[in-house]
Amino acid sequence: MTTPSLLHDLPLFPLGTVLFPGGLLPLRIFEVRYLDMIGKCHKTGAPFGVVGLTLGSEVRRAGAEAESFSAIGTLAVIREFDVPQAGLMQIECAGTQRFRIHSSELQRHGLWTASVEALPDDQALEVPQDLQQSADSLRRLVTALEERRRMEGNDRVRLPIEPPYRFDDCGWVANRWCELLPVQPEIKQRLMELDSPLMRLELVGDLLARTGIVE
Repeated sequence: MTTPSLLHDLPLFPLGTVLFPGGLLPLRIFEVRYLDMIGKCHKTGAPFGVVGLTLGSEVRRAGAEAESFSAIGTLAVIREFDVPQAGLMQIECAGTQRFRIHSSELQRHGLWTASVEALPDDQALEVPQDLQQSADSLRRLVTALEERRRMEGNDRVRLPIEPPYRFDDCGWVANRWCELLPVQPEIKQRLMELDSPLMRLELVGDLLARTGIVE
């Protein structure tokens, strides 16, 4: 993806989850501060930034302190957009590129905006032999999910991972496992921030071994 190195006034969406490049994120929007922001992004095709919360909650509460969030997040673009009723939006967005926040500002209506620097995409690296089990296990999982969807005869059921599949690429395999593994958001955030896709996959391999997914 080609993105300007600097983006100004990028609207932010602090969440208790971590969005990885190439990942999918469904959202239900009902807060006024985000309804307007998402509506504008959908109309113009502009991205917004997903950042992991470090303090506060996703829903603003009266009298609560302003949210705090990680300095590194991921650009999100809206793929699907629906307004099932007034005051409610349902969207699916896709993660594209990581960014680093240079400065952020809380607007009067409660929306955060930031000046951010786009970070380089992961370097394409072939999965090494000693980590091949992680890629093979992911391939088996995706195959099983696709087979289950086919048996149920419901092509509208969305899988948590979408093609094109890149089971031979360190960063892609690591990112997909990071999304699926039941670990704390803080761990996922640290993995997402790593500049080395090989190191990210090595750490994911350790997590898979600890959880018994890969021996």
